[in-house]
Order: sequence, then structure tokens, then C-alpha cells
Amino acid sequence: MTAPAPTPAQVTPREQLLNRIQRDIPIVQRPYRVIAEEVGLTEAEALGILREVKAEGVLRQVSAIFDTRTLGYKSSLVAAVYDEDHLDAGAEIVNGHPGVSHNYKRNHAFNLWYTIAVPPESDLEAHVQKLHELSGARVTRLMPTLHLFKIGVEFDMSGKEDWNAKAAPQYTNADRNIGYGVTDLDRAFVLEFQKDLSVTEEPYADACAALGLSIDEVAVHAQKMKEAGALRRVSAVFRHQKAGFTFNAMGVWAVPQEQVAETGRRMAEFKAVSHCYLRPTYPEWPYTIFTMVHGRSKEEAFGKIAAIEREVAPGLDHAILYSTKEYKKIRLEFYKPEFYQWAKDNLGTES
Repeated sequence: MTAPAPTPAQVTPREQLLNRIQRDIPIVQRPYRVIAEEVGLTEAEALGILREVKAEGVLRQVSAIFDTRTLGYKSSLVAAVYDEDHLDAGAEIVNGHPGVSHNYKRNHAFNLWYTIAVPPESDLEAHVQKLHELSGARVTRLMPTLHLFKIGVEFDMSGKEDWNAKAAPQYTNADRNIGYGVTDLDRAFVLEFQKDLSVTEEPYADACAALGLSIDEVAVHAQKMKEAGALRRVSAVFRHQKAGFTFNAMGVWAVPQEQVAETGRRMAEFKAVSHCYLRPTYPEWPYTIFTMVHGRSKEEAFGKIAAIEREVAPGLDHAILYSTKEYKKIRLEFYKPEFYQWAKDNLGTES
């Protein structure tokens, strides 16, 4: 069952604003005035709404989203198996790694799933192996991205969008530039723009001052980083739970290798899908394509997976994994000294 299709009159300016700021926030002197005009609000009204949802904890932060691989970082999803009575303790040790940004318990024999990223000079496998040993995992499997079909979390804050609604993915593997050379200005830009930007008339003022650049100069450099694939966008990030999206579902699909390109492309077109990846298989893990969806209920999240199955993969072997406990969820921060200290303490190196 799908939600009724909205008409323009049903979606309020407030809902349009909350949807709009998840797509991108332009790098201009007064970006909220630009966005407010798009959705039929004044700048003051838009700022009032955003300050309200931030005070409520719905709006987590406004900051830039960078591509780890284009910046030279190495990252992976990791799936691990723990004895149930040791899972919480193992998860706490994993959480202690500064490169771990997300960590969840899921309803599967692989009961702990986390994401990890390390700087260019670091050995990703060595870090994961050390976490395997320190945390007492029985099995640990690296599940890196072999192909990115889509990444981009955008919640339908109106609740009126069809579960099978489609849109071209905003960010895919084609946008990545793995050979990009990171400059000193890039690093400085990342350090400033990964901060939580203020919800004010001129949110970029502090970053401009720190970089010693005008807003126009910052915008030009941001565009260069976008064209290189290093910067995806500046946007708002909501807390799933506070925004009402209390349930997530990771649909994993055993798509044959000769069909992964077309199937992945079609699955990524579903607006409900926030992440769509091709990942490696293992003897105990036959699933090639991963699709992540979020819902206000288990019924909604599972309904979105069912819509994908009906249209793209009828009868295909798949499984639905969902989070039963959230251990950690933060925005990855680049070039942080805590990472190097962890590496020195646990691996005897500074990388």
C-alpha cells in the first residue's frame, strides 16, 4: 500500500522548506533568503522555522558533505558477528575508534554493522583487524563500496510522497574523482565547512573570516571541489528519530553480477532509497546490492522495500535487516588529531 500522491496545495511552505534544505544550501551571502523565496516564505519566517526545529532536536546540523574517497580517505562498511552477551561491550570498543561514524545492532547473524574511514596514509584493513581483536568479534567482514549507485539522505517531511516515487540520484559513482590532489586550501575548507553552520542570516561569515576569503571566493572554490567530486553539497541533516523516521530497513539483494549495473541503477531511482551500493559477497553472504530506506514505522519501511521488489526484483532472493539498537551515529570529521592518537596507542603508528 502506498501513501496518496500529494498535490501542491497539500504540501505547506514549512514542509517545502524542510525538504528543500536537505537538497542543498547555496553558498551565497544570505542563502536562507534565497531558499525562503523559493518556498513562499520570508527570510525571517524561514529562519524562525529552522531555529525551532533545531531547538527541538530535529535539525541536527547544517554543514558540508564531503566524499571520503575523493579526499583520499579509505572507508568501508563492516559486518561482524558477536556472541549476544558480548555485543554491547564489543560495540563500545568499536565506538572508541574516531573513524567509526555509524554503529548499529541489526537483526541478523551478522549482528553488528559499522562504518569506518581512515586517512590516505593509513591501512584500513589493519584498523579493522585491530578492532576485530580488541572487541572480541567472532567474524568480521569488510564490505567496501564496489560501486556507488546513490547516496543522499532526504526525508519527505510532508509524509505525502508515494513510496515508489522516483528521481534521478543526486550523487553517484560518476561524481567521484579518485585521483584528486587535495590542496592546503581544500583542507582548510574542509575543517571550516564540516562544522555546524549557524542558522543566521549570514551562516558562512565565520568560515569566510577563517579562510580569509570573500563569500564569492569561497563559492568559487566550493564549485571547484564540487566539480572534482570532493564536495557533494552543503545541506541540513535531520535526526531520523526526532524527525519521525523511527525505523530503517536495509534491503540486501542477491543480484547476479551480470545484472547488477542495471538493477542498481533502477533501485537508486527510488526516492525512498537513501543509499544504494554494490558490495562484495562471501560464502555466508550472497547479497550484492544494498538499499537503505527509512520510515515512520516498520510497515512503511518494509513497504518501500516491497515496492522495490515488485517493480525491479520480483522473486529475487533478498533479506531485510533493520537496526534494533543504535550505538553510534555522528558525522565523520576529517583531519582530526584523535584519529592519529588512536592509531599510535593501538597500532604503534600514527596512521
